[in-house]
Amino acid sequence: MSNKPVRVRFAPSPTGPLHMGGVRTALYNYLFAKKNNGTFILRIEDTDQTRFVEGTQEYIIDALNWCGISPDEGPGIAGNHGPYIQSERKSMYPKYAEELIEKGWAYYAFDTAEELDAMREQAKSMKMPNWQYNSITRSSMKNSLTLPADDVNARIANGEPYVIRFKMPRNTDVRFEDVIRGWVVVNTNNLDDKVLYKSDGMPTYHLANIVDDHTMEISHVIRGEEWLPSAPLHVLLYEAFGWDCPKFAHLPLLLRPDGNGKLSKRDGDRLGFPVFPTDWTTSEGELYSGYREKGYFPGAFINMLAFLGWNPGTPQEIFSLDELVASFSLERVAKAGAKFDAEKTRWFQQQYLRATSDEILADELALLIDGNYDKTFLTAVCRLMKERATFISDIPKEGDYFFTEPREYDEKTLRKKWKEDTTEIMSSWSNKLATLEQFSTENIEQSFKQYLEDINKGIGAVLPAFRLLLTGKGMGPSMFEICALLGKEESIQRMDKGIVKIQELIK
Repeated sequence: MSNKPVRVRFAPSPTGPLHMGGVRTALYNYLFAKKNNGTFILRIEDTDQTRFVEGTQEYIIDALNWCGISPDEGPGIAGNHGPYIQSERKSMYPKYAEELIEKGWAYYAFDTAEELDAMREQAKSMKMPNWQYNSITRSSMKNSLTLPADDVNARIANGEPYVIRFKMPRNTDVRFEDVIRGWVVVNTNNLDDKVLYKSDGMPTYHLANIVDDHTMEISHVIRGEEWLPSAPLHVLLYEAFGWDCPKFAHLPLLLRPDGNGKLSKRDGDRLGFPVFPTDWTTSEGELYSGYREKGYFPGAFINMLAFLGWNPGTPQEIFSLDELVASFSLERVAKAGAKFDAEKTRWFQQQYLRATSDEILADELALLIDGNYDKTFLTAVCRLMKERATFISDIPKEGDYFFTEPREYDEKTLRKKWKEDTTEIMSSWSNKLATLEQFSTENIEQSFKQYLEDINKGIGAVLPAFRLLLTGKGMGPSMFEICALLGKEESIQRMDKGIVKIQELIK
């Protein structure tokens, strides 16, 4: 690592909601920055105004905050390198484009969209389907390299639309070292003269990206693999300006769980899992589900994302955000695409739920249920149920019997475990429970064991029916703890009413 302060940026375009692949890019930038006592910056790259989607900037900021990876600098956050929205930096880009022209690294191009389309069609008819505006074809196009200087100046003075293109050198190897991929070498004969400045007065991604990274003193560019083809141009732009190039790290793609294609925005709800951090509703009213609204803990979501392309080199799988910061390194990020696993994501959620204190879960549970329940009671419910739950919402769903008496009884258990003498056994057991002065878990369990001895029955002849009467279920947590938690009056009342109901069912 150089002595240059670590400054990294996450630079999404506000063209739609933040895909989980984008969140992973933000996460890796955040982890790298914090690991190296650096700065994590959010920059909104909205140079393509035609694809701007209302509300996405706010969505991106809200999603990052929910994930716990809030930027140190960015829109609405103090920083000395703003503005952090590219459209607000519009006035600074023309001088850089002009500088490239003066240095011979760029040129004005006056070709209209219709003329370019006609050229592509002509090339296609000549069996050249991948026509490019490049070091060979530029000589036959309408630009400042082929037109007289007076003509060029007159066109500009008359307000004729133009773009500024990068003058890609011919047959030159561009070399750069990627932290993840090693040395990358690309020959410029495979590259075209990209537009740097558009006729609408806005820079393209390429120019704005380089200028912003330089002026914001970005030390490392950590971004998705899809930007790897643009890296040679960016390296040449740094060279053209005479600026130091940041270190590059191109992250592997996130792949579909059912194939090798890239995980897309539409895959999630189609395959039954979210691909966005939070819910997103389109202007047409179409809802894309998010992890937050599905009940995932932000820590579980982040833990899952960290492992999609990175591994710590140890067996540890459950990490807090601080532990991820301590363990993270770009050198342990894989080159190959990472296949998303929805079941593994649920597993991370389960582990986080179980590791969460019962008291915190009780506060969340109180928001999901009707009625005012004592915090001690809800805490005990969470303690009993969280090993059997994936989401907090599973607790009142699977443990509904803590809040209301059973309305129906598990048919399989009733059929297999309710014998001819079960009614008599349960009535007798109910009477024995009524004699207990201290209705504690230990006393109920001790009394139950003694009752089995008294009637000379095995546990299987009594416990399933006992559970059925109190909960309506065939399985669950300790019956003695459930019984103690429900209390003496409620437990005996459920048993007595349940016996009557079941007798009617089995007639």
